[in-house]
Amino acid sequence: MNPHDKLIDLIQDFDNAMLITKANGGKLDARPMAIAEATDDGEIWFVTDRNSGKIAELMLDSDVAVTLQGSKTFVSLSGVCRVVDDRAKIESLWNEAWKVWFPAGKSDPAITLLKVQPERGEYWDNSGFSGWKYLFKAGKAYLQGEQPEKDDSISAKVTL
Repeated sequence: MNPHDKLIDLIQDFDNAMLITKANGGKLDARPMAIAEATDDGEIWFVTDRNSGKIAELMLDSDVAVTLQGSKTFVSLSGVCRVVDDRAKIESLWNEAWKVWFPAGKSDPAITLLKVQPERGEYWDNSGFSGWKYLFKAGKAYLQGEQPEKDDSISAKVTL
C-alpha cells in the first residue's frame, strides 16, 4: 500500500482526535474531539458548539493540527479548518451520543461543523505485522550499530 493510502486508512481507524488551534497571541490550544466523519480524501469532520472558543480562534487563523493516537499507531496532520453551517450534513452525521453536548438533539441551533482539510500528514504504525517488522529491523540495526532503514509501511510523511 502506498503511503498516501496508508495514511487515509489509519485516519479512518480513529474515533477521537486532538484538534490544535492557535489562540489569541499565537499560543496553541488543544482539545479532544469526537470524529464525526473521516473521508476517503482525508478530510475530518467534527461537530461543535458555534459559541465555543475554538470558533473564535478559527476565525483569526484557520491553520490547525490534528493528532490521533492509539496504543501502537500515531498520526499527525496539519491543514486548514473551516466552520461549515450545513443542516443536511449535520443530519447525515448525527450520532445520538452527541445529545450529551446538544440536549436539543440534531436540530439544536448551537451545532455547527468543523471541516479539516489536511495538507500534510505523518504516521507511525507499530501495530500488527508492521510492529514485528519494525522490531526485527530495529534489533538488526542495533546489533550492527546502525539506524534502521526507512520503511513507508511503518512511518512516512505524506502530502495530501
